[in-house]
Parts: sequence; structure tokens; C-alpha cells
Amino acid sequence: MGKIYHYPPELFNLLVDTIPLLFRSKNDVMIFFKGSGVSKQYTLDLENQVRLDRLNVTKYEIVRVVLSRLNEMGEKTLRERREVLKRVVEFESFSSCWPDDQLKARGLVAEIQKVVNTKDAFMRMKIARDKEAEKNQKEYQRRINEVQNLRKERSKLKEGFNHLFTISNPHKRGKELEHVLNELFKSYGILVRESFNLIGSDGEGIVEQIDGVVEVDSQVFLVEMKWWDKPVGVGEVSQHLVRIFNRGHACGIFISTSSFTQPAVALCKESLSKVLIVLVNLEEIYKVLEQEDDLKDYLRRKIQAAIINKEPLHIPV
Repeated sequence: MGKIYHYPPELFNLLVDTIPLLFRSKNDVMIFFKGSGVSKQYTLDLENQVRLDRLNVTKYEIVRVVLSRLNEMGEKTLRERREVLKRVVEFESFSSCWPDDQLKARGLVAEIQKVVNTKDAFMRMKIARDKEAEKNQKEYQRRINEVQNLRKERSKLKEGFNHLFTISNPHKRGKELEHVLNELFKSYGILVRESFNLIGSDGEGIVEQIDGVVEVDSQVFLVEMKWWDKPVGVGEVSQHLVRIFNRGHACGIFISTSSFTQPAVALCKESLSKVLIVLVNLEEIYKVLEQEDDLKDYLRRKIQAAIINKEPLHIPV
């Protein structure tokens, strides 16, 4: 049974009508309440009256007074009220009733069982609704917190982008650019491996430098980043294409703060028959961040344009 913090009127009156029929004597009624854990503070005066002036008190009056007192105490007497109700609902031995009362007592107990089961069903549904509402509220709050944290994170990334323009040392600025972009990729749920060097096996030192590796929809892209004042030409994209060609199934992303020359774009377009490469201007990424768009979706559209339309420098709108 669900929690009953008080007997509602319908149930209260049914109990007052039923309990007196279940026992032949007033003493038996008092014993019933005692067995239900009802404290003497709620029954002592009635016990004395039964002992000293039993003719002026009825079983019905005893039950009504005790149940009223238990009801008035609210949650404090919750256990006693539940036990009284439980004993009535589970009552089976009607031989304790007067013979003429047995049929009526059975009917009233059945009615109480019906009321309790109905209320219990509603209580279970209410509990289920409350739990679902609480779950939805927690999920709603989680999403709000997630959005707020994401906005703070993106705001910090924008600050990182803006800070790049204050760095005069090209090498330092290039390393910081790698860091900012890698953090940006991570923020949009794009798997990232940061820059690394390949060391020659014959002691020739660093033979290749990779600015980063990202994964978009299970495709692995080698990332090259350039912060130049002049447009990126054929020589620069060729070096990146060679890195991609040498890795079989790898793809490539070339990110530049400056534009790409037409010969460089043409070379990448021609290479699309053998390898997937997309060209990205840093300004594109900054706009995605500023407009709170989805970077992963933006890259998907650029990748599709490169594959389908052979446009490595396509700018989605």
C-alpha cells in the first residue's frame, strides 16, 4: 500500500462501520487497537470507560474516537494507521464476529479492500508520474547546465582565437593555433590527436611533422595548419598531399589563415580522384564558432562537396 498520511472521509467511515462488526466485545476492539501498535495515550480513557461504565459507550464510538485521534496526529501516527488498515484488509477469520454480522462484515471488508486497491493504484501512478517529472526536471537541468558550460567553453575558445592576432612570433603563434584548433575540435566532439613528429629509423632525425589528426564519421584526416600573410600555393598543398598519399586510406584537411592560390585549388581538385582533401579558411571556422553552428556538420558538408562536386574549397551556406 502507498503512504496514507490520513484516512480520507470515505475510508474513515468504512473503518468505523467495519471494525466494530469484526469483534463481539468492546474489550476485543481495544485489544485490536493495542495489537496494531496504538499507544495508550490514544486509548487509556476509553479503556477506563469500558471497565467502569461500559453501558454508556459503544464499539462504534470507541472506533470513531481512536481513529479520529490517529488521524489528527498526521504523519506522527502513520505507522499505527497503516497497521490498523492492513489488519482490516487482511482480515479472514470472521468467526470472531457475531453470526448475524458475519455477512455484513465480509461485505464491508471487501469494500475497504476495493477502496484501498483503487487508492493504491492511483498512488502508484502518482509516484510514477512524480518520478518521471523529477527525471525530466533533472534531464532538463542537465541540458541547461550543458548548454551553459558549452557557451562558456566556446566563449573561451573565441578569446583564444582573438589572442592569436596579438602574438608576433610566428613559431609561437603557429603552436598556439594548433592548440586552439585542437581544443575547438574536441569541443564539437571530433576525435583529435594533437601534432606529432615522425622520427626516421636510420637516425636521420625528424622526417615528417604532422600538425594534427582528426576523425570525422570514422574517416581519419591529417591536418595541416598555416598562418601566412601570403596565399598558400602549390608547394604547400603538395607536401600535404604527399603525406596523405603515403598513408593509403587517410584523408586531408588544410587550414589556412590566408587564401589558397588558384593553382593550389586546382591541384587539390585534380587529386580528389585519388584522395580526399578539403581546404578550409580559418575565417570559416571562426564564423562557425561565432554563429554557434555545428563544426562537425559544417565539415561534413565540405567533405560531401569535395567528394560529390569535386570542390575542395566549397564554403557551405
